[in-house]
Amino acid sequence: MYSSWAYSLAQVIVEVPYLFIETVIFVMIIYPTIGYYGSTYKVSWYVYVTFCSLLYYNYLGMLLVSFTPTTLSSGFYTTFNLFAGFFIPEPQIPKWWIWLYYLTPTSWSLKGLLTSQYGDINKDIMVFGETKPVLAFLKDYFGFHHDQLSLVAIVLIAFPLVFASLFAYFIAR
Repeated sequence: MYSSWAYSLAQVIVEVPYLFIETVIFVMIIYPTIGYYGSTYKVSWYVYVTFCSLLYYNYLGMLLVSFTPTTLSSGFYTTFNLFAGFFIPEPQIPKWWIWLYYLTPTSWSLKGLLTSQYGDINKDIMVFGETKPVLAFLKDYFGFHHDQLSLVAIVLIAFPLVFASLFAYFIAR
C-alpha cells in the first residue's frame, strides 16, 4: 500500500504533462483561428493562461471529488461563470460581492486573456456610441489594467497549487 501523500502527489504530477500537451495543441489550433496578433509575448501569455486554467479546473475537480459529493461541483462552476467578470464586469459588481470576484479563478483567467491580448492596443473602437481606444475600454468597462499582468500570473499559478495541496490534504484525511 502506498502512502496517501505519495498517491495524491502522483495523481497531481501525472496531470501536468498531458495538460501541457493539450494546451499546446489547443493553442496551435485556436490562436490563429481567432486571429490574435502572433507575437511571442502574446502567444506565451495565451499558453500560460490556458495552461493554468486547465490545471486549476482539473485540480478543482479532483479536490471536489476528494471531499464532497459530485452534485456540489455544479454550484462551484456556476459561481465561477457568474463571477468571472464577463456577464457582470468588475466595476459593476456590488461592493459586498467583489470578494467573490477576486476568489474566482475564472475572473483571473479572463483578466489575463483579455489584458494580454488587447491591453496594449491603442486603436480606437466604437463602444456604446462613443469612440475609445481598446485599452481605455478594458480599463473603464472591465477594470483590466495591463500593468497588473504580473499579479495575474502569480494568482493564476497559485490556484492550481492551492487546489492540488487541498486535494492531497483531503485524500490523506
